[in-house]
Amino acid sequence: MKHQSVFSLFTHVAVISTAGLFFATQAGAASKPNIIVIMADDLGYGDIGCYGAKPKNVKTPHIDKLAANGLKFTSGYCSASTCTPTRFSFLTGKYAFRQKGTGIAPPNSPAVIQPGPETLPSLLKKGGYKTAVIGKWHLGLGGPAGPDWNGELKPGPREIGFDYNFLLPTTNDRVPQVYVENHRVKNLDPKDPLWVGSKKPSPDHPTGKTHRSTLKMDWSHGHNSTIHNGISRIGFYTGGHKARFRDEDLADEWVKQSNIWIEANKDNPFFLFFSSHDLHVPRIPHERFRGKSGLSYRGDVIVQLDWCVGELVKTLDRLKLSKNTLIVFCSDNGPVGDDGYKDFALEKMGDHQPNGPFSGGKYSVLEGGTRTPFITYWPGRIKKGVSKEMVCTIDLAASFSALAGVNLPEAAVPDSFNVLGALLGEKGAKGRDHLVQQDNGRGGNYGYREGNWKLQRHDAKRKRNVNVTEKLANSPAPRFALFDLSEDVVEKKNVAEQNPETFERMKKELQHIIDAGRSRP
Repeated sequence: MKHQSVFSLFTHVAVISTAGLFFATQAGAASKPNIIVIMADDLGYGDIGCYGAKPKNVKTPHIDKLAANGLKFTSGYCSASTCTPTRFSFLTGKYAFRQKGTGIAPPNSPAVIQPGPETLPSLLKKGGYKTAVIGKWHLGLGGPAGPDWNGELKPGPREIGFDYNFLLPTTNDRVPQVYVENHRVKNLDPKDPLWVGSKKPSPDHPTGKTHRSTLKMDWSHGHNSTIHNGISRIGFYTGGHKARFRDEDLADEWVKQSNIWIEANKDNPFFLFFSSHDLHVPRIPHERFRGKSGLSYRGDVIVQLDWCVGELVKTLDRLKLSKNTLIVFCSDNGPVGDDGYKDFALEKMGDHQPNGPFSGGKYSVLEGGTRTPFITYWPGRIKKGVSKEMVCTIDLAASFSALAGVNLPEAAVPDSFNVLGALLGEKGAKGRDHLVQQDNGRGGNYGYREGNWKLQRHDAKRKRNVNVTEKLANSPAPRFALFDLSEDVVEKKNVAEQNPETFERMKKELQHIIDAGRSRP
């Protein structure tokens, strides 16, 4: 197969973008569609039925229905194999390695996305959309000093384009276990102020180390600080007792708040970012979902996620909004087994393959780290089928802007390509010809896919989580390696020596993209 240089690829994508913008102009002339992005957390390529999960292990009828009646992508990606950088890139249209502080955010992280540059929600607001994010945030809150948990939590989502937010502020293995609605901790009693820190507040403060015997879910590594709801977390906090939630109720609350917001905004074009937490540790399904899979709690929360999808679609149907709503279902990174808690995910994995046919998962730049389920669904507009086109969550900013008829400023969303035609399954429409994958923040481990070629670059000279059905581990790796995905999707056979010209060219092209500061034409 003949491969274009990265420079000609940019030109190619520009042609795609123009075609997508024409389509969007024609479509938007009648009615701008509502847009819902459902982003799962730690969901692997093989974790749901329509991507190969066996019914005896896990059943996902609602997600499968989206795929059966929409477009299922076999080369759908997120841009990073950990949460914070993927979500950063999704909202900013910028590779996370371009900015400091985009690695997995700690509990007291300031806002990773500060006001100023255009974002996906701010662009859609220009197109007349109402915007909301409901669910997991994990992108920090507040200015350089971090969040003021007892005051106004700003800047945050509302300062970068969201009209409304109802959030889990960090991720649930990190403190605090409270909801944030718009700028404040919900139900916080001023007489019981909330304190969040990285150091133990007092010698008698119960932790996963000092009170391990009291835990309802034991920790395996790293999650042994403040105990809440019988589970120890990363970091420490005190107070805010009336504001604290029960882990088991998170999914129900996300669905409830989303349905309220959808109904309130049904007469306007709207964009909802439904940010699931279900599969992220600690995996605590609601009692009614326990035992509903043939796996551990990890399988049960996949069933719970599927229920969430079904409830959102049910609301759209009830309000007669389905035919004017584009749904994108995706994940923020690939799967992981033991990620800090003893929840029997590995022991009960059986023959389930969470990353499908690929190697690697969360924390990895192998295909299983960033190639995930990716489905687009729009009744009456998207024809059902399967697409081999390469698309990525980072592209939704430019693509949705085109759909909304919003012209992109030159400096906006610098790595987001308009692949709207591919997302909608338009005849002849193309997706990406190349993509940079990364692991976490600015760690220096990259994947670079161009056609069927895949370059791995491990500056750390190690790979992580290559085998997701085993305990997390690091494996030695050469700094550079080349693979032919048409013959080797597990990335086992380094063919750099057999293809020296391709190998050298791709190394140069990857470095050019890193150095250039942008890749959008």
